[in-house]
Amino acid sequence: MTDPTNPGPAPAVPDDRARDDLAQVLVLNCGSSSVKYRLLAPSTGEVAATGLVERIGSPSARLEHRVPAGGTMARHEYEGPFEDHTAALDAVLAAFAEHGPDLDRAPLAAVGHRVVHGGTRFDGAVVVDDDLVAAVDELSVMAPLHNPANLVGIRTALAAFGDVPHVAVFDTAFHHTLPDRACTYAVPELWREKYGVRRYGFHGSSYAAVTREAAALLRRAPDRTNLVVLHLGNGASACAVEAGRSIDTTMGLTPVGGLMMGTRSGDVDPALCAHLARVAGLDAVQVERSLNSHSGLLALAGASDLREVQQRADAGDRSALLALDVYCYRIRCCVGAYSAALGRVDAVVFTGGVGENSARVRHDSITGLDRLGIVLDEQANTEGGRNDARRISRVGSPVQVLVVPTDEDREIGRQALAALRAPQ
Repeated sequence: MTDPTNPGPAPAVPDDRARDDLAQVLVLNCGSSSVKYRLLAPSTGEVAATGLVERIGSPSARLEHRVPAGGTMARHEYEGPFEDHTAALDAVLAAFAEHGPDLDRAPLAAVGHRVVHGGTRFDGAVVVDDDLVAAVDELSVMAPLHNPANLVGIRTALAAFGDVPHVAVFDTAFHHTLPDRACTYAVPELWREKYGVRRYGFHGSSYAAVTREAAALLRRAPDRTNLVVLHLGNGASACAVEAGRSIDTTMGLTPVGGLMMGTRSGDVDPALCAHLARVAGLDAVQVERSLNSHSGLLALAGASDLREVQQRADAGDRSALLALDVYCYRIRCCVGAYSAALGRVDAVVFTGGVGENSARVRHDSITGLDRLGIVLDEQANTEGGRNDARRISRVGSPVQVLVVPTDEDREIGRQALAALRAPQ
């Protein structure tokens, strides 16, 4: 490998490969201690390989590489340690070489990188060059837990895959259509103008994909579709989509705001930090760490995985019951608020690991919203395949309720190819 800290210029864009319907994209999602990857054809969704390196830097680091085999996915595991992201990607390349597919022979058109924060600068996917790397580095102050890890992935992958173009796809880009009334915080002008204090929103790749799929399920064009989309996973947010465009969303300056999540608090009183400094001697970094990593379901129920919280609630655990109640109450309030903001709602859409798989959360989150035209079909809510997009609202309900599986990797692949096809 060459020096990953010096990516150099972006390689020439292979127009023919990018326009090929069989073109593949290697999607990389680098976290602070993990690398998720998927090799897929965005036009068909066909997956040629997928994998995860976790616990990078620890003795228990491991790599799982999966490839299609006889109608299922064959799993190949490697033990670490992988001391850093460079070593992790070296191991990924070795797994491809040993178990396939052969990346040298694959119709690889691009490497697509998930980047959490693009600020106000990036409203779409961008081919990676030196300026892009510098910009992502500058924006790390906006997402200190995410952008630095994304940047390590970009720099390392540029060294590993120097013969194909790389494209950055930003979580914030979908929300560039937020009107001023939705993205403006009522704080001093200096904060807004100099320090970029405003609402940005996240989960953009998921919202872009789910908006398109929900519109198709409703047999409407996306630009004629109004939705309240609930992306519920370990991270959770909601988005009001008007005519296919984001007009409001719950996450704000950072991904910690809005709905309650697995380990994140969601919205709290802005004066919380000063209060805890006075009464507990905690500084801002300690409070931020706790709001990100020790709050949410974990703080209320002792577990961040909603499946475990539900099991405890079913057994009568009072803490788990409270956690579920708070979780779903905040979602229900958000659905009501966004229905008011939109005026006309065609559908409420559940997506993400929790939204797609928890019938209980779906039920508890929208029960009582009949007057808004949102009426659940209880049988449909508890039935249906895990990977199926489907309606779960009562026949004749003015507002449809949908479950639409998200596929952020495929959306990143789509956007990466679109960026290569666009005039440079």
